[in-house]
Amino acid sequence: MPLPESAILDRAHRLGERLTAQRLSRNLTQRQLADSAAVSLNTLRRLEGGENASLDTLIRVLEALDLGDRLDALAPPADVRPVDRVRNTAGAERKRATGTGHGEPATPWSWGDDA
Repeated sequence: MPLPESAILDRAHRLGERLTAQRLSRNLTQRQLADSAAVSLNTLRRLEGGENASLDTLIRVLEALDLGDRLDALAPPADVRPVDRVRNTAGAERKRATGTGHGEPATPWSWGDDA
């Protein structure tokens, strides 16, 4: 079920507030951040105000705030499930599935009526 418009607007507003807080924690003016991100001042104001902005703008601003690495958390690669990452204690990604067979048995199997 899709989110109601009010929930989307609320999330956009909270994201804008967080971006503003990040900018202020770095003691940057809106003009400085806009210049660093190569976006217009009005575009940055819209983004911080929770108004519609492009994905390109969001990425530019996050990179200018040195938060670009957090984008990976939004949509992690689907090739490895989070539970597999926890189980993987060696720290290396799986390259292939483990086979079920372990070679030929030491003695061939039979029903036992030949003995």
